[in-house]
Amino acid sequence: MSKFLSKEASRLAPYTPGEQPTDAQYIKLNTNESPFPPAPKVVKALSRAEVLKLNLYSDPTCGRLVEAIAKRYELQSENVITGNGSDEILAFAFRAFCGEGKGLAYADITYGFYKSQVALFGLDAKVIPLREDFTLNVDDYMDFPGTIVIANPNAPTGMTVSRVDIQRLLEADPDRVVIVDEAYVDFGAESCVPLIYRYDNLLVVQTMSKSRSLAGGRVGFALGSPELISALNRVKYSFNPYNVGRLSIVAGAAAVEDEDYFQTCTAAIRNNRKWTVRELEALGFTVLPSQANFIFAKSDKLPGGELYQKLKENGILVRWFDADRIRDYIRITIGSLEQMAALVDEIARLLEEV
Repeated sequence: MSKFLSKEASRLAPYTPGEQPTDAQYIKLNTNESPFPPAPKVVKALSRAEVLKLNLYSDPTCGRLVEAIAKRYELQSENVITGNGSDEILAFAFRAFCGEGKGLAYADITYGFYKSQVALFGLDAKVIPLREDFTLNVDDYMDFPGTIVIANPNAPTGMTVSRVDIQRLLEADPDRVVIVDEAYVDFGAESCVPLIYRYDNLLVVQTMSKSRSLAGGRVGFALGSPELISALNRVKYSFNPYNVGRLSIVAGAAAVEDEDYFQTCTAAIRNNRKWTVRELEALGFTVLPSQANFIFAKSDKLPGGELYQKLKENGILVRWFDADRIRDYIRITIGSLEQMAALVDEIARLLEEV
């Protein structure tokens, strides 16, 4: 550790990203990316003329992108903010709505970025365990007076909370912000976007990394009341006004406008997920009910860490978390049907060797 590191920085808990190999030797099912290329409208929009504008700063308001998102979700521009991936939006939200006297509550098994941001901003946090079956019960959050963040669907489990339950949280205390992180909502879960006009304490965060094939473009956004969005912009303009690049603004707007491609890709992932679950269950796996573009599964024949390692040695990357309660599981991104068939075949072969 560097001798120049501050005490504050030494207390950080950095998020560990999934492996990103630079070669093409792996079937990559570890970071919940889309197996499909960006939409045709995105490719067309990223013209030479747009590239030649890279000598100029991007629009700090991200107007073109904001308008496209607002139209898609039947909201107004003042209900939308965009960011460099949803991680940046979450960071803005934690900075805006948490601090002295106002902590953050989140689940013990959820997206690891929340813990990292708590450490970065020095926030008080209440970590609330999921139930034994990995469900999140909103009754466990009812008495918490600060900001609440719920990944819905949750990661890495893929399990969901109903919109009705989120509504109960919103109504129980109108003076606290409830952040619903919907990074994976487009693969079958129930979005809370329809509640935005009814509850000014609801912030919905989404990303274009998964369902719109723009993980490398880094485009995230939040939807909420004008007051919440204004608070996020206050943080943004104190940190990085030009937070979304020119090409990402263009790509994001085009991706939102290519609705047919979006529907085709998300339907394919849902079908491939269903097929994969069926095949793994036939091999004796326990698979949690997922509405995301990944599944969380375990085998009684091979521990999670060993299965992860053997798959990696044979050219397939999945995600394994060396953590209490979930150590026996692996998280598997749903890719193309060909990729999933290769995974199932390799797992079947490994089980035969046990």
